[in-house]
Amino acid sequence: MDVFAKLFGSAAKVRILRLFLLNPSGMFDMAAIAERTKVPSLAARREISTLESIGFLRSRTYTEARRAESRGSRARRRMRGWILDERFPHRAALEALFLGMVPLAREEIVRRLSRAGRLKLIVTAGVFLQDHDSRLDLLVVGDGLSGGMLESAIHFLEADIGRELRYASFNTSQFKYRLGMYDRLVRDLLDYPHEIVLDRLGLADQRG
Repeated sequence: MDVFAKLFGSAAKVRILRLFLLNPSGMFDMAAIAERTKVPSLAARREISTLESIGFLRSRTYTEARRAESRGSRARRRMRGWILDERFPHRAALEALFLGMVPLAREEIVRRLSRAGRLKLIVTAGVFLQDHDSRLDLLVVGDGLSGGMLESAIHFLEADIGRELRYASFNTSQFKYRLGMYDRLVRDLLDYPHEIVLDRLGLADQRG
């Protein structure tokens, strides 16, 4: 992310670019953009304004229905959202640049996830390797894992990567049982392109 941030001026702009490039048909309002990218609303508004002015994004107004609690009816309000403009002349070049490189080093992935507990194994696949057919993007094995802390760490990884991650987590005994029983999810991950980012279980030696 540091390289991209230096090239494009800010980490906020990079995260927003990745969000729209990896979700080319998605439309997001300002609240969703700020939430998905973990960029403060003020900074997000500034970057969106810039990207709209150069034709990378275009805005749309739509109607959203929400339940009015006091009356039990549905109130409608006008909303503004943004979508990637497919006519942007440099779209293909940006996709090649951003989608061909994962913005996180192995050490950064470990650092982010380590807050969730005692990590034993991290395996990346899917979006990390530009393999969109993979069932999982990330496998986390650890003991004393906090579900809330892990989910929070995943959300921040998603903000940098630009899309939601398909992930699974197990404690050590659960993972070893699934591995020994040739669990389909685990086998599908390990039998296809993947990268072992952290290995304190000796998995690489066992498979070698």
